[in-house]
Amino acid sequence: MKQYRTGALRLAAALLAGASVFVLAPTAGATGAAGPADATGTADADGSAGAARSGGSSWPGAKVRPEQLQQGLDALTGKAGASGATGELRQDGRVVWRGTSGVGDLSTGAPAPVDGTFRAGSVTKPFLATVVLQLVGEGRVGLDQPIEHYLPGVVPNGSAITVRQVMNHTAGLYDFTEDPRFAYDTEADQRRLLDQDRWRTWSASELIAIGVSHPPYFPPGQGWHYSNTDYLLLGELVNKVTGHDWRSEVRHRVILPLGLWHTSLPGTATGVPGPHSHGYLQLSDGPADVTDFNPSVAGAAGELISSNDDLARFDAALLGGRLLAPAQLAEMTSTVPGDVQPPTNYGLGLMELKLSCGSVWGHPGGIYGYLTYMFGDRAGRRQISVSVNPYDQSKGAALTPTAVALVDLAFCGPTKP
Repeated sequence: MKQYRTGALRLAAALLAGASVFVLAPTAGATGAAGPADATGTADADGSAGAARSGGSSWPGAKVRPEQLQQGLDALTGKAGASGATGELRQDGRVVWRGTSGVGDLSTGAPAPVDGTFRAGSVTKPFLATVVLQLVGEGRVGLDQPIEHYLPGVVPNGSAITVRQVMNHTAGLYDFTEDPRFAYDTEADQRRLLDQDRWRTWSASELIAIGVSHPPYFPPGQGWHYSNTDYLLLGELVNKVTGHDWRSEVRHRVILPLGLWHTSLPGTATGVPGPHSHGYLQLSDGPADVTDFNPSVAGAAGELISSNDDLARFDAALLGGRLLAPAQLAEMTSTVPGDVQPPTNYGLGLMELKLSCGSVWGHPGGIYGYLTYMFGDRAGRRQISVSVNPYDQSKGAALTPTAVALVDLAFCGPTKP
């Protein structure tokens, strides 16, 4: 996954494209306060109540303590330089830990709201992929049909590129976010983003045209490269097949049935609804608030707004079989090799992250001012969601390793000395 680079900001990095390093790092012994928990007031993270109902958790991390999780969260606002971070861990449908660290507003010092909303970036992808796979189950889309069949004339060589290859990033299509016009490598560029570019409305067709104007990375099926262009195409495919906007289909097929009341697809709306942490850019004269912007630049690849609770519940429902039939869920979790460090494989809109004690499934995401990590076990029993507001670019290289260390802690438990 790509991350913020020292001295540079690129849309490809902010959208967590798929090619940079994050290495599992051990989380040291616990200090720090436990965050607030669920409505019952319990702060246990051992999953004991859920385990009593459903036979216990097979994950070593089922006995991790709240203060250990809190320390992992504090590391994001400490050594990783984030302005704020929040997290939630669920076990068998029950919240067993919630935590907050740092501040949600640098101008007031208000804490990051533990139940706040945030921009979730590429976590949009598994939501959209779920809808595409529902359409596969209904016989309206074929995974091995060429994309040309659904979107004639949109993609060069589209007759040789299948829907499956678009979904698992083996189509070879250039990621539009890697185009130089989305690079903000200098402070002058970043001020242009703040003053002008963040308010621009982009159409999916404009962004797809930018992507396909570049040569492909490789012939279809001959490699793997994360490409946000792929998911803009899937949004257009849903529009074409259903006759409805992809956002409407995601709302009616996923968001509303699960009661994800803090999840939205804003289109061109520039604000973040409800209590939320602010996102910032670090400039020479101090922090610049980038919370409000037009997310059409991400569209079907990354415009989602959600909360930790909603994302954890979505991951549980998806992997627990509530959204897809077994055949479609099996397709979603059939993977190809993805990033080398950390070890990841990529399915159909879903990433397999290999931890020190096994694999978890979900997706990272990000967009200007926000990073998100959503992962759960394959059985749909244990999930973690973490939201981070990156800030100090000199510490940016530590962000993803520190976040993955927290995920590893939640599932595998603390590293033994």
